[in-house]
Amino acid sequence: MTELTGVGVSPGVGFGPGYVFTREIPVPAPDARHGGDAGAERDRAAWALQQVAADLEERGTRAGGDAQEILNAQALMARDPGLAAEVAELIEAGTSAARAVYEGFGRYREMLVEAGGYLGERAADLDDVRDRAVAVLEGLPMPGLPSRGPQPYVLIARDLAPADTALLSKDVVAAFVTEQGGPTSHTAILARAMGVPAVVACPAATSIAPGTSVLVDGASGLVRPAPSEEEVATARKTAAAREAVLAAATGPGMTADGHAVPLLANIGGPRDVDRALEYGAEGVGLYRTEFLFLDRTTAPSEEEQEAAYLAVLDAFPGGRVVVRTLDAGADKPLAFLPPSGEEPNPALGQRGARLLKAHPGILNAQLGALARAASRSSAKLQVMAPMVATAEEAAWFAAACRDAGLPSAGVMIEIPSAALRASDLAEQVDFFSLGTNDLAQYTFAADRQVGALTALQDAWQPALLDLITLAVAGAVERGKPCGVCGEAAGDPVLACVLVGLGVTSLSMAAPALPAVRAALSRHTGEQCLLAAQAALAAVSAQEARAAARVHLPGLAGLAL
Repeated sequence: MTELTGVGVSPGVGFGPGYVFTREIPVPAPDARHGGDAGAERDRAAWALQQVAADLEERGTRAGGDAQEILNAQALMARDPGLAAEVAELIEAGTSAARAVYEGFGRYREMLVEAGGYLGERAADLDDVRDRAVAVLEGLPMPGLPSRGPQPYVLIARDLAPADTALLSKDVVAAFVTEQGGPTSHTAILARAMGVPAVVACPAATSIAPGTSVLVDGASGLVRPAPSEEEVATARKTAAAREAVLAAATGPGMTADGHAVPLLANIGGPRDVDRALEYGAEGVGLYRTEFLFLDRTTAPSEEEQEAAYLAVLDAFPGGRVVVRTLDAGADKPLAFLPPSGEEPNPALGQRGARLLKAHPGILNAQLGALARAASRSSAKLQVMAPMVATAEEAAWFAAACRDAGLPSAGVMIEIPSAALRASDLAEQVDFFSLGTNDLAQYTFAADRQVGALTALQDAWQPALLDLITLAVAGAVERGKPCGVCGEAAGDPVLACVLVGLGVTSLSMAAPALPAVRAALSRHTGEQCLLAAQAALAAVSAQEARAAARVHLPGLAGLAL
């Protein structure tokens, strides 16, 4: 087989025997019926879904980090009352439990796909829950992957569910290759968190014969089946040289001419702190607080929240910790915050700051817990709201923070309207943080989980760079800092461009920190500015990337 090309989403070189993962859960027959006891069959279906939910939560607890947040959200699907009602209705009509689960989830899946956006992204996760429940009902083993082999293997699949990969490590998997997915798919996020090379949106990848040696370049997106010994040796030599460059870059983030650019970590809670410190994070640029709230029937107490926040603050004495308030709604529903009414497209509905505004008690409790934690720590706490669209919303959030005794309130810029009127928003708050994943999705109306739309999700798209430029200009006009906490910050080349655009800090998955630190240390602020200007002048993402690299000669040693 000739060389394949996909989208590189986690840098590095991986080599090993290919393991082609396919789901083998048989589809229950369309005419499968139960024996007549609908009540008993309903109980069986409920029990199976509960088993799946518990298994997903247990995997999440063992995995920690981003994986725990993702798996907890998936467990909520297994416990969704709407899905349970669909299944029960089918069972009442005589359908067997296994077939009812299959059909009921299928109906719900169609709704998610039609909704698109965040909900559309969850269709693959829903399929995984369905397959696991069917396996339990049919007495079959749940889908799974080898936890160990003679050597690390290259995992190849059409797509991967979070539960498939959550408990793997770089000692087990040399690289990921999937036919579907995009730069911000779960596979991409987890691969970066693990520090494992990954290529997504790679057509025909599953046609690679199992056991074939595969060489994967997670930066360029190249996948080479049956490479020659010389090709493998060259790739390994390049990777070793890159690792040496990364190891040599230490200390705070800064350009070659001494311009400081704080390099921060994205975390999901206290469990991620050790890894952030291991990779030299100077603080936290995005503390996702959802993990405290997901999969609960009641909100966490203020005491529980305070303890979780204090554990992270204490890990960075004197450093910056940016906390995002609860980002719920859409694909992250909360049992104790039911929707106020039917929403045809929840991704564009009551979510993020809008949901918090509708439930002020939840927000006030969180802000109070954060204020008390900050009073007990020397870390510099900053609090920001997600999905803010207008200056009025920014002013409302800033006032709520002031009332709680929090000195620094900011907003995430992830809706085009916020970037377009950034100056108005900056007048109301103390800082911005650009969420490039959602900003791209909403700018291009492109579901970030759809592999066919990967080109529109590319953070190098000039239109997205234009919006980032507007947001930074609005912040500068009001004398406010503007960082980036989206996945774009972890791209060493784009990180230099972002600094050239005026971004003041970069926050990313911890394993991406060394490469970004090295890239910045090899270029001056003037080179970053020239690279940014060249990228803005381009008319496509590919041209922007290539134009920027011309002004960043120090990237050669990083083999990016």
